[in-house]
Amino acid sequence: MYLNPATGQKEVIVADVKRTVLLIGDSQAEPSHSWPRAGLAAVGYKVFFCGRGGTGFVAGNGRFGSYIDALDRGEWTLPYGSLPLIVIEGGGNDAGQGATDAQIASNAERLISALKQRYPNAEMAMIGTLAKGTEHGGGRRTEVDALLGTVAAKHALPFISVGDWLTRYDLSRYMADGVHMDAQGHKALGQLLAGRLAQLHIQAPQPGQEPGPEFD
Repeated sequence: MYLNPATGQKEVIVADVKRTVLLIGDSQAEPSHSWPRAGLAAVGYKVFFCGRGGTGFVAGNGRFGSYIDALDRGEWTLPYGSLPLIVIEGGGNDAGQGATDAQIASNAERLISALKQRYPNAEMAMIGTLAKGTEHGGGRRTEVDALLGTVAAKHALPFISVGDWLTRYDLSRYMADGVHMDAQGHKALGQLLAGRLAQLHIQAPQPGQEPGPEFD
């Protein structure tokens, strides 16, 4: 642990910060075997997770605030140093708790700005809201996925839309409870995510390369 004098908060010194991604997310990303973690690990990153199930861009969970509230209040213990990449995933709890487009977009933009200030040298990317797609009952979750895509585009951030992946790739059969995946589902989604990350040239540098992803 290190007390960062710039922020007044304790941060974690990680062994290989140049190949570490800060993943911010909800219960889709929280498990150690989750598909967002698996996808990022598959392209060479060591994953440092901040977040909590039940939270989101607007949604809070008991004493844990939304993403921007958790960051502002110091609920997360962040990694110290110059990160190459930050990935933000979420939106499902915002959809479930009835957050409006305006609320979600506003908080997402606040989060992006705050993270850029905290880690000015880091690249950023976003993963949307896992759902079944408009024609298969994706509903508000698919709408939030599309909304987050517009926020990412506004800030020129790579965005991976997952708002129809459950039906596009026939993965609904691997759902454990109607929202979350079972172990096989996490594995399958992680492989799909890894492929999409590679297409976007989001991958950890190899030894001898300059740190950081190269985005198109």
